[in-house]
Amino acid sequence: MPKAKKAVTAEVSSGNVFADLGLPNAEELGTKLRLCFVINKILAERKLTQAEAARILGVNQPKVSALKSYKLEGFSVERLMHFATALEHDVVIEVRPRRKTAGTARVLVVGAA
Repeated sequence: MPKAKKAVTAEVSSGNVFADLGLPNAEELGTKLRLCFVINKILAERKLTQAEAARILGVNQPKVSALKSYKLEGFSVERLMHFATALEHDVVIEVRPRRKTAGTARVLVVGAA
């Protein structure tokens, strides 16, 4: 006897998983996550050890471990931008009018590492 299929429901994402989960400061959390992703990509491409990365970033090794594990509680957006510049990457902040069809205004991090 064939098993009955369960109905699958889906909800359209807002584009920010933190907002979808109802977390406070969802926009900031999304920005931090995207910055961290780019930083971790740079670290991986350079094949740096955590100790080497810590020296370049000016932090201790446990902070690099937290960064690599996406544990972002102790990192501000500004600090993460500083890490990107310490890794010899430019951080470009562009302020422009929001598109009329885009809903609410947002902060966008585009990683080109």
